[in-house]
Amino acid sequence: MQSVDRAITVMEILAQRGEAGVSEVAAEIDVHKSTAFRLLGALESRGLVEQAGERGKYRLGFGIVRLAGAVTGRIDITQQGRPICERLAEELGETVNIAVMQEHYAINLYQVRGPGAITAHNWVGQLTPLHATSSGKILLAHLPAEERAALLTRAGLKKVTPHTITARTKLEKDLAAARERGYSLTREELEIGLHAMAAPVRDRDGNVIAALSASGPAYRLTEQRMHELSPVLIKGAEEISHRMGFLG
Repeated sequence: MQSVDRAITVMEILAQRGEAGVSEVAAEIDVHKSTAFRLLGALESRGLVEQAGERGKYRLGFGIVRLAGAVTGRIDITQQGRPICERLAEELGETVNIAVMQEHYAINLYQVRGPGAITAHNWVGQLTPLHATSSGKILLAHLPAEERAALLTRAGLKKVTPHTITARTKLEKDLAAARERGYSLTREELEIGLHAMAAPVRDRDGNVIAALSASGPAYRLTEQRMHELSPVLIKGAEEISHRMGFLG
């Protein structure tokens, strides 16, 4: 773990300084020059650092871009989705979220509260179970069957409320319906008194990369109302998809 910590510190030093030599790096992390040289060599072999024009100086390499690429899409989704979420929250009167899949959870990246959702929970940064949330369901629904089965086996189908779907066959039927109609529903499956719906957001290649959801109290956001509002949510998800480069 110490070597990992040192390697990350080396990259942070190069990010701050632009470039640095072995001696400077060694002094900064308080190690022998030979240790600093080995660390830089290991990072260089992965393309994370490279030698600058002047011999002995190092700077960050383009391998950093490869790693950053794994999260830039998520950043883009929140940037591209922000105005649409704000409009939808106002139009629907409910809380609107953008979520992505992280391991066997759905994680919420951005949230806008509607005018009727003053006391709504802040879901940003929260990891929520895929099978018990509308965002999680729509993300699951668009996974290849084998991948979905393996993921659900690892995650399990924990009963979060008395209404959570915990039978695999029943969940698969629910996911198939979500794929067919273009949106998913949850009815008090994560929290008693909370209903939600979600539509898929796609990247330029048509892959589902995120979910756009609307949630609210069950007495107001009834199942019938969710079906009635679904075209508005789907259109919003399609707008974000177009902003992400999807032309379908």
